[in-house]
Amino acid sequence: MQKSILITGCSSGIGLDAARTLAQRGWRVFASCRSQLDCDRLRAEGFASPRIDYEDSASIASGLAEVLEATGGTLDALFNNGAYAIPGPLEDVPTAALRTIFEANLIGWHDLTNQVIPVMRRQGHGRIINNSSVLGLVGMKWRGAYVATKFALEGLSDVLRMEMVETGIHVILIEPGPIETDFRKNAIFQFEKWIDWENSARVAQYRTSLKDQLYQGSAKGPQWPASAVTVKVIHALEARRPHVRYYVTAPTYAMGVLRRLLPGRMLDWVLARG
Repeated sequence: MQKSILITGCSSGIGLDAARTLAQRGWRVFASCRSQLDCDRLRAEGFASPRIDYEDSASIASGLAEVLEATGGTLDALFNNGAYAIPGPLEDVPTAALRTIFEANLIGWHDLTNQVIPVMRRQGHGRIINNSSVLGLVGMKWRGAYVATKFALEGLSDVLRMEMVETGIHVILIEPGPIETDFRKNAIFQFEKWIDWENSARVAQYRTSLKDQLYQGSAKGPQWPASAVTVKVIHALEARRPHVRYYVTAPTYAMGVLRRLLPGRMLDWVLARG
């Protein structure tokens, strides 16, 4: 029988590449997006594309209901994907912004996952894959809001994996480093929405470096294609015994090693220059 997967955040980047590749491999893919326009575009491409916005609980329930109606009430896998950053020093991130990003990057994921678990319990199997980040392993300056959500996702996934051990449901983390996506473009939108940099104590720093880092991007290293993530997603889905974590890109492997080997202050020193 054809296996089914619901993937969120499929408008571009990691989600879109995973959706296309898994469809080619014979999976029945439900490629969701938060924007109806993006859903319509994917439907024109031939995908079933329910609208799911992690910040909209009604869309989570209705999007999953659409999937389950199409499958007859089953779902083999969920790939929670699609998150954004609110870049800037933490002292400049408003509390309302932090609440919003946690809704989008963690709480909405938990909502959808908890609605999927009873489906997988009934059928006796399932894979829940959460797309984390190298920034779920280590923190870096000016990315604190995003880092906080990914550290939380790591802990949530670890505990859920232990709790699901007798159910046939596997919980798996994917931890990409720098991937070629629209991530920076989306981060710019959030920066302009939330960060009042002109009234910050760091206004001079914004003018001399921080805004350039955001708007021009970093030239400190290569980026990997979204397909690098899809390769690990395929293994997480199709391996008989999937790994707990899948690192993607050399920086993630390097940070995983450094986190284990270096004392805290030495790791801070390395990351501050990264």
